[in-house]
Amino acid sequence: MLRFEHLSKSFDVRGVRNIVIDDLNMELPSGCALALLGRNGAGKSTLLQIIAGTLRPTSGRVVSDGSISWPVGFGGSFHGELTGAQNVRFIARIYGVDTDTLVEFVDDFAELGGQFHMPVRTYSSGMRSRLTFGASMGIQFDTYLVDEVTAVGDAAFRAKSREVFVERMKHSSAIMVSHEMGQVRQFCDRGLVLNNGQLQYFEDVEEAIDVHLDLVKQARAGFKGR
Repeated sequence: MLRFEHLSKSFDVRGVRNIVIDDLNMELPSGCALALLGRNGAGKSTLLQIIAGTLRPTSGRVVSDGSISWPVGFGGSFHGELTGAQNVRFIARIYGVDTDTLVEFVDDFAELGGQFHMPVRTYSSGMRSRLTFGASMGIQFDTYLVDEVTAVGDAAFRAKSREVFVERMKHSSAIMVSHEMGQVRQFCDRGLVLNNGQLQYFEDVEEAIDVHLDLVKQARAGFKGR
C-alpha cells in the first residue's frame, strides 16, 4: 500500500514559488506496474524522490506499509569515489541482505566486467544505469521505483532487464518513469499522469498514454503559438 496524504512540493525560483506537487490525496493500487507519465519538468522524478524518502515534501506525507527501493536511475544513488562493487556491498549492509549474494548478482547482471571494480565516477551514464538497476533488482522490495533505466544496453541486455523485472513484479509493485511509450507498454499495466501538480490514475495504461500524448501535443502547440 502506498498513499499520498495532502502531499505538496514547491520550490522558490528567484523569489517565485513554483508548485510541482499540489496537495495530492491518493492511494495507489498494489501488485501492479504503474507508468508515471508527464511532460518534461512536470515533477515526475521529484515525486519519485519524495516517495523514496530522498527528498522531503513541502507539506503532507507518503504512507507505506512495505519496503520501497531508491529511484533506480537517479544519479545520486551511488558514491562516485567507491567502486561499483563497494557501492553494492554498502547497499547490502543498509538493506540487511547477504553481501556476497548481492555482489555476485549485480556483477553477473550488469555486465560491467573489470569496471565493476573501478570508481563509479569513471562510469558512463549507461554503465551507472546498469549498476543501479542490477543493485535494485537484486533486492526484493515491495515497491520498485524506476526512472528511465531499462532501455540501456543492447537488445539482449534489454531482454534480460525485462525478464528480471517481470519476475520481480510477481510479488511486488512498481512505479516507472519513461518517455518511451514502447517501453511503457512493455513494462506497465496501469498509468498515472502528472500535470500541473495533480495526479490522475488510469486502470488502462493505453488511456494514460493517450492523455499524456495529448498534453504533450497541446504544450507543443502552445509553444509554437507564442
